Amino acid sequence: MQPFQQLTGVVATMDRANVDTDQIIPKQFLKRIERSGFGQYLFYDWRSNPDGTPNPAFELNLPRNQGAKILVARRNFGSGSSREHAVWAIEDFGIRSVIAPSFADIFYNNCFKNGVLPIVLREDQVEALFQHHANHEPYHLTIDLQTCTVTDSHGFRASFEVEPFRRHCLLHGLDDIGLTLEHVEKITAYEQSRFGE
Repeated sequence: MQPFQQLTGVVATMDRANVDTDQIIPKQFLKRIERSGFGQYLFYDWRSNPDGTPNPAFELNLPRNQGAKILVARRNFGSGSSREHAVWAIEDFGIRSVIAPSFADIFYNNCFKNGVLPIVLREDQVEALFQHHANHEPYHLTIDLQTCTVTDSHGFRASFEVEPFRRHCLLHGLDDIGLTLEHVEKITAYEQSRFGE
């Protein structure tokens, strides 16, 4: 998993509440067995017209949002089914952080396991980000996980909270496998003492 320490990137906004995982990654794309390659299907039903061509009105297709690393959305982002593929698609697309007033619990937990930082800010702070995005093109934010702050060059500054263990894992790029590998010497010593060479 790629470490997350400080990120400065283009912001895309999604002025929608209750964005669910069925829209984040539609069910027809869940047949893949690997974690990579899902980014091309992110928000597929919204990003594409019925004939498969890009929908020019969709947020992530707008020229100003190209290369977005940060997505700002409304409350209850990631609701619906518990598919981890939703976070795989977001990360594979290039988005490293989602900012919203609230998240669905399972989606929120899956973000940390896959190197995406979900940031909860107050409704008024999220609204301020929408306004700054509307007034500045392109709009950039800096997220610092060391100090747990979100800032821009136009006077916005907000603090956020992350549980210390999750923060540690993101800062060091440790998923479940990475955490296990931190103890590989102890595991090897135990196996050798228990089962021999």
